[in-house]
Amino acid sequence: MYGQRGSHMIVLQASHIKKSYDTVDVLYDASLIVRDGDKVGLVGGNGAGKSTLIRIITGEEAADDGLITKREDVTIGYVSQFVDVDDHLTVYEFVAEAQRELRDMEARLRKLEAQMASPEIYENPIKFEEVSTAYDKLSRAFEDAGGYAWQTDIRRVLSGLQFPVAMHGQQVSSLSGGQKTRLSLARLLAAKPTLLVLDEPTNYLDTETLTWLESFLKGYSGSILVVSHDRYFLDEITNQTVELERGITRHYPGNYAAYIDRKMMDRIQQAKKYAQQQEEIAKLEEFVAKNLARASTTKRAQSRRNMLERMERIERPLGDSAQVHVQFEPTRPSGRDVLQVRDLAVGYGTKRLASHISFRLERGMRLAILGPNGIGKSTLLKTLLGQLPALAGTIEFGQHVQIGYYDQEQSDLDESKTVLAQVWDEYPRLDRTTVRSALAQFLFRGEDVDKPVAGLSGGERSRLNLCRLMLQRANTLFMDEPTNHLDIPSKESLERALRGYEGTLLFISHDRYFIDAIATHVAVLNEDGLDWYIGNYSDYRDKVAENERMANIEDEVGEGSDEEAARGRQSQPSRQPTRRAAPTAGAAGESTGLAGQTPIGNPPTAGPSEASATSGRRRIRSSELRKLEATVETWETRSAEIETQIAETAQALSDAAQAQDVERIYALEKELEQLHTAQEEALQNWEEAAMALERLQAELDG
Repeated sequence: MYGQRGSHMIVLQASHIKKSYDTVDVLYDASLIVRDGDKVGLVGGNGAGKSTLIRIITGEEAADDGLITKREDVTIGYVSQFVDVDDHLTVYEFVAEAQRELRDMEARLRKLEAQMASPEIYENPIKFEEVSTAYDKLSRAFEDAGGYAWQTDIRRVLSGLQFPVAMHGQQVSSLSGGQKTRLSLARLLAAKPTLLVLDEPTNYLDTETLTWLESFLKGYSGSILVVSHDRYFLDEITNQTVELERGITRHYPGNYAAYIDRKMMDRIQQAKKYAQQQEEIAKLEEFVAKNLARASTTKRAQSRRNMLERMERIERPLGDSAQVHVQFEPTRPSGRDVLQVRDLAVGYGTKRLASHISFRLERGMRLAILGPNGIGKSTLLKTLLGQLPALAGTIEFGQHVQIGYYDQEQSDLDESKTVLAQVWDEYPRLDRTTVRSALAQFLFRGEDVDKPVAGLSGGERSRLNLCRLMLQRANTLFMDEPTNHLDIPSKESLERALRGYEGTLLFISHDRYFIDAIATHVAVLNEDGLDWYIGNYSDYRDKVAENERMANIEDEVGEGSDEEAARGRQSQPSRQPTRRAAPTAGAAGESTGLAGQTPIGNPPTAGPSEASATSGRRRIRSSELRKLEATVETWETRSAEIETQIAETAQALSDAAQAQDVERIYALEKELEQLHTAQEEALQNWEEAAMALERLQAELDG
């Protein structure tokens, strides 16, 4: 299975690992190989045994059976999800401990330098020879080990993981739990082990830090073994994938997306082969049953029976493990205008985290709020909900708005209750069967409903909160990091539910795959307001890159003469259309239009003649603008519809594969191919219309 991956030397190999707890098999036959340069993603559902396998690989736990082997020169670096740090050290000192050997070497070099500068040494040729020889040997070793860059490397890692210079002297004891986890990750990266083992490294990281970490790991010269539920991260980093399911591992070449495609194809192929063999077996068995007793056909029947006995049976394809089933259905729709925020300031007490926040939320929008950790994203949600007072500005909800809130801190769970009591006490009008059925959708079945809330894992608590939110049947959802603690299948179920949700969604997430799947708009929170973008996370990244490219062009133009610079600026399209101001409601009598297409602020007042000319030009442009806006919206809607159809068809294909319905598999494969072609066409048309709209908007803004 692994032999085709080239001649890279093996760094570590786990062979046929078994592990049980209280007679329950967690690992039944787990094997994996990591070679030089491999970046391996270990994937599987919650409770599959990924962390157990990691602990066995790193030597923190013993296997019941099996073998772990590694090269003699291999160093393994590991940070678990729950780490203890040395609180008495400063931030910089803690990370610098990763390069203690280089620090000691550098100290010895300084000592030898001092000795060579001493008259007692340099006036004695023999002693000077000894000291200078030792210094030369040590300095070469120091240089070969990268010693002259170790402090720079540590500062680079600290900076990348959001520990600025001002924090380097801060005591570790003063850090929050999330900061300590990041700091432990920084120490691990600074150590540069041969094999870097990462268990959920993206927890507590904002999108900016995640982007830096991905860049660092892409350029990492060693090998990587990573456990993560962050699909975007896995796609960016890994080149091998190992799936752990039902205690058994399977290897797939490529990143997470390649693994999903290959697994689907393997399942379809196995379903086809299984169905064909079952058909053949049925025919042979029928022939044997009819002809074994007849003297004229006994020999042929015996031959067929021998064929059946010798036949290597193809296993029935395994179905998916139990999955969460989420469905959000509002009791009634809200009005078109859901939320209007004007010049809002948020924070605690007199401390403002962000100000001048203005935006409008319309029915059906799915708005993702991004921003660095600590900027006030959760504070903004709590302020909108009235849990915190606004420091300035106004918040106005529309008609018939019913809000459901998912709190990442899960602070409203009653630790003294059972799972069943937590839900039933909140919805006493529901009968016991209905409540249990709802809980079963979130994998609380049988005795699970009698578990105490206090004893639930992070993933179970998240599923319980999603169940409570589903039963609320609100038409507007505010969600704060809803994918935290969820495994990948549960995330995918939540994505499907939110894509089909007919209400309005405002959510905070650092899960870029999740944002890509559901967001219609992205807003980046900063100290001075919101930067507004139409589209999902990929669209946002593309527009940021375009802004940077345009800025570079303008900088290059600025290096010429003033006249050339002015001419260059006039010829360059405005960057404003790709970074739109958050939409606000128009003045009385004005059409508000589509959310996200009305920038904040009014154009400057023109003189009489200029106003007349401008007015005439804008009336013509406005007509064109409305047509283009409608075209963009049409193709955007069409693309979203096709995307939903693709997801539904893919699920149907998976169901058909499990049912071994060969004819339906062929039909669905053809349908899926047609949908992908239609999706490409819709996206191309949308992109062309959007670019035309941006060019026209640039002319209007100019």
